[in-house]
Amino acid sequence: MLPYKSLIQIDRSSSVNIYIQVCNNFVTLITSGMLQPSDVLPSSRILAELIGINRNTVKLAYEELISQGWAESVERKSVFVLSRLPVISKTIIPETQKVVNGQESFIWTNNFKDKTLSTNLQKTGLRIDDGFPDVRLAPVDQLMREYRSLSRKFYGKNFLKYGNSKGSEHLRISISNYLANTRGLIASSENILISKGSQMGIYLAAQLLLNRGDVVAVGVSNYGYADDTFKHCGAKLVRIPVDENGMDIDHLENILQKQVIKALYIIPHHHFPTTVTLSMDRRLKLFGLAKKHRFAIIEDDYDFDFHYENKPYLPLASIDHNHNVIYIGSISKTFAPALRIGFMSGPPAFITAAASLRELIDKQGDTLLEDAFSILFNNGEMERHFRKSLKIYKHRRNLFCDILQSDFNDKIEFEIPEGGLAVWAAFDKSIDLVKMSEKALKNGLFIDNGLFYKNESFDKNGMRLGFASIDEKEIMKAFEILKKSL
Repeated sequence: MLPYKSLIQIDRSSSVNIYIQVCNNFVTLITSGMLQPSDVLPSSRILAELIGINRNTVKLAYEELISQGWAESVERKSVFVLSRLPVISKTIIPETQKVVNGQESFIWTNNFKDKTLSTNLQKTGLRIDDGFPDVRLAPVDQLMREYRSLSRKFYGKNFLKYGNSKGSEHLRISISNYLANTRGLIASSENILISKGSQMGIYLAAQLLLNRGDVVAVGVSNYGYADDTFKHCGAKLVRIPVDENGMDIDHLENILQKQVIKALYIIPHHHFPTTVTLSMDRRLKLFGLAKKHRFAIIEDDYDFDFHYENKPYLPLASIDHNHNVIYIGSISKTFAPALRIGFMSGPPAFITAAASLRELIDKQGDTLLEDAFSILFNNGEMERHFRKSLKIYKHRRNLFCDILQSDFNDKIEFEIPEGGLAVWAAFDKSIDLVKMSEKALKNGLFIDNGLFYKNESFDKNGMRLGFASIDEKEIMKAFEILKKSL
């Protein structure tokens, strides 16, 4: 007989009747295969004694099982599991998911790395991230004020209904003006889609541009989530080297002489992860190749707004005369990551198709939030936030790099980034970054272990060290802990 005393669990504080709880427990035993068709159930007296309930309650549970079609009663014998039920293999539930022949024993397969622990930044504590803004600087109160104000107004109630899958018309107009004023990128509001961050833009572009077996060119070092997105589409990746002047376009030209590529994914400003910028001569050559070989350019411009020295190069999309470029940007990366607001610009037909595809996974964004953001753009609050943040981040970058140079020059190689929110740090080969990360965590510092940046072609002993999200005191404290952890 099965150990019913431990298998049948009763919660006396539950609002569910005890006889129903007993019935449900038996259903679970049957559907898990622990009880098979025609197996005999314990008598009402024995089961009542085993689990400490009234015998009549057990009888009610058996009657319920019979009425639901899980059991049958044979006169002057006992109650049995219904003989006509299909035989179910006994389920063994291990602590971790069972793997059979190298695959998880479930209906779906998972080809994605588990990045949930490394990307959960909501835990409190001192952290060197890989380059995020300081959410303490964001004018969140002003944003929420506008959000509440809109929600209270009569016309604001309309924003609670379904709207345009391209996003708030007001925000699209604001983004259109913003792109024109800051990047010289001329895109009408109809050519802009508001997304849930830049990652949704990458996904939509990949789904529309790529079919299974198509080839997409990416950097040898590259944004891992973009790689995963292209692979999920069934695309094949061809890796292009990246040096101090960005992606090697001469190497791309050689590749194009041998094979056809459907698209190229590139981060011209502050390449992820190495922070380098694509030179102007390479940009112009890239346009020539795109026109000649007819491939699309997916331009990820996630943190254009942060440049500390010279004026930045214009985005590729700003000088695209052949309509080859799909431009993806993010407000989340410059304001607050959890407020998922990004944008994508491209040819009208492409943006219309992207909006239709977006409806299949996410009908629309938060129109109230999007409209609240549009007010911050229109009243100058966003521009003031960018100016204020830029000064603060530049000061933090300088302090951060000064300490790296003075205290870690024999262990870490780096270049002072001209923009962005992080330093690409190449650690001495003798340093085990995984052990360093674990030791730092014990000492009170969250820091990455470098594994996120590796792929089949890129295996540098390095990582991005974000300087923007921590203030001066936190920077000095973080480096004290890091020094002890090396």
